Amino acid sequence: MPFPAMEPDAHDDLARDVYGLLGVPVDAIDFPALLDGMGAAAGMGSPFLISTPNVNFLVKSQESSDFRETLLLSDLCLVDGMPLIWIAKMLGIPIHERVAGSDLFERLKRANEPERRLRVFLLGGAEDLVARVGAKLNAEKCGLQCVGVLNPGFGTIDEMSTPEIINTINASEADLLAVFFGAEKAQAWLIRNHWHLRAPIRAQFGATINFEAGTVRRAPPLLRSTGFEWLWRIKEEPYLWRRYWNDGLTLLRLFVTCVLPMSLRAKGPEKATLSVEASEDDLSVRISLMGAAVAAHADGAVAHFRTALKARKPVVIDLSQAQMIDARFFGVFLMVRKNLARRGLSLRFTGVSSSTRRTFRLNRFEFLLSHEV
Repeated sequence: MPFPAMEPDAHDDLARDVYGLLGVPVDAIDFPALLDGMGAAAGMGSPFLISTPNVNFLVKSQESSDFRETLLLSDLCLVDGMPLIWIAKMLGIPIHERVAGSDLFERLKRANEPERRLRVFLLGGAEDLVARVGAKLNAEKCGLQCVGVLNPGFGTIDEMSTPEIINTINASEADLLAVFFGAEKAQAWLIRNHWHLRAPIRAQFGATINFEAGTVRRAPPLLRSTGFEWLWRIKEEPYLWRRYWNDGLTLLRLFVTCVLPMSLRAKGPEKATLSVEASEDDLSVRISLMGAAVAAHADGAVAHFRTALKARKPVVIDLSQAQMIDARFFGVFLMVRKNLARRGLSLRFTGVSSSTRRTFRLNRFEFLLSHEV
């Protein structure tokens, strides 16, 4: 489910501190930096898609390549789910703060700078929830000003992407489009309409609308911080038990087959070096990674990838002399792939040994090798 091939926007993906976690990108970012980034995105006016991977997102990404692609093409991926935080810590990924969609919405409400008040359009929800929440936001004079609401019902993605709906959203001149569909439908809808929407910041906020309307009580902070929010959610919404059961089983399988083996693998020497060589022909740019493709050397490699992207050609990464690849470099690969995809170009890998292929498989990024040379 790629974006249409268009020129990349003003966002610098290679500047993101992004890591690869079990097949999806996650950004190492805290709330202050996130809020500053959203303010900057609102000022630039170019599309800025925020996704909030939790356990359910992770599971869906394993089952659906289309859903996974919505995360890979996002401009920011915030870790929403304590199990993912725990796994990240086990794998040495420096993500220490859960950035849940509901917490983000609350932080935006609490902003007390009138000149930076974000204009928000509320889309989705059941019955009149968005209207009620919109009126509540405006009555509170908080950090969010509601400039429009719409509940398009329960149609298909195409039925909810009519010119009338898109024009209604665009006419509001919102800074933030908050979508309250289910995860799969919301992500698919946001990608489907990415270049037609004018609101610069877009995100799926899921059950936040129910919490804000007061129809469902959110778990106490202690349960949220200890990873047992799911028990509270089942108490409040019993029908969710099946989803949590299935997601839990899939997460357990991933933990046993991928996370544990990665956490037990011997690490390379701390002073391992990385050499990067670039060459170009009429068809592509080749980047050769020789040594340890690990976080300590990511910035240096990014400079080479920036230069390669300027050539506006497909990129081939030669891994024949790569000794190891960590989560930070998988994040770099994903950002290079995203930039190329925006231009309708491809990222390919060559020189993939059996050991390197196993690293891709354990990290759940073997799909990147589908166009291997």
